[in-house]
Amino acid sequence: NEGNEYFKEKDYGRAVAAYSEGLRRRCGDAELDAVLLANRGAAHFHLGNYRSALNDAIQAKKLKPTHLKAIIRGALCHMELKNFSEAIAWCEEGLQIDSKEKKLVEMRAKADKLKGEELRGTFLGIQTDFSTRCQGRAVLGTDLLCERNIKLVLEPSDEEEEVSDGLAEISLDGFHSDSATGAKVHLDADGNLNWPVLFLYPEHEQTDFTVAFHENSRFIDHLMVMFAELPPWDLEKKYLPNNLELYFEDEEREEMYEVNPEHTLLQVLQHERYFVKAGTPTVLVFAKRSPFSKKYFSGKKVHRL
Repeated sequence: NEGNEYFKEKDYGRAVAAYSEGLRRRCGDAELDAVLLANRGAAHFHLGNYRSALNDAIQAKKLKPTHLKAIIRGALCHMELKNFSEAIAWCEEGLQIDSKEKKLVEMRAKADKLKGEELRGTFLGIQTDFSTRCQGRAVLGTDLLCERNIKLVLEPSDEEEEVSDGLAEISLDGFHSDSATGAKVHLDADGNLNWPVLFLYPEHEQTDFTVAFHENSRFIDHLMVMFAELPPWDLEKKYLPNNLELYFEDEEREEMYEVNPEHTLLQVLQHERYFVKAGTPTVLVFAKRSPFSKKYFSGKKVHRL
């Protein structure tokens, strides 16, 4: 009650202290603790402490999974932290409780839009950076790629016709990258390339983005890290490191090629039918023997291991 009074007076610092004191009493009432956490999270949010607010929302949701206010607060925190994919996941979780909750509906749409804008802007930056580095520098130019037998798709737009190594603009058909900010293809001190790599999950229209995938790293090593914990969108708990199939698509022939998870990125890029678009290798990920993958592969020739 004291915390609520401070909150009404917009004295959020004292509200945080009061709610914290209430939690320290360890009353044993999970519902009351969930309220205290949600309220403290709201006070933290108004103070701009978004990560602290998010942590309180997470703890409140653990105590009471249907606590809609905590879910809305968590989604708002992810929006402020520009974790748009996480914001979408929280919104969807809340909409399963109340499909007509206006705040969640509006936030879900806004997060999806911002996520798309972020992806387009980031990839344009990657494209420009990669093209600039290629000009006059064999280090990241076609010579280096030729040495590795890597095939780069060059489809410069009208504005880029004067750029000798312009890269294609990327189109992901609705897929969005989570966190591609700052990603650059670069050469390390040992003379190895590190690539930004995009993992697409068509069944859920989700993605992961690895900022620096060492060309001699194996896919399974990345999968073990990426799926050490189940992603929030994997409600059926199918996306486990050893239950995944990787593919790349030959768009020209409309054919799919299965990727051996034990292979390195370089081994995949050197495949005779692999073409790197927009300076960003892309791999599609499916749960093994899923009905969705069978439907996805329908009408396409699939080259399996």
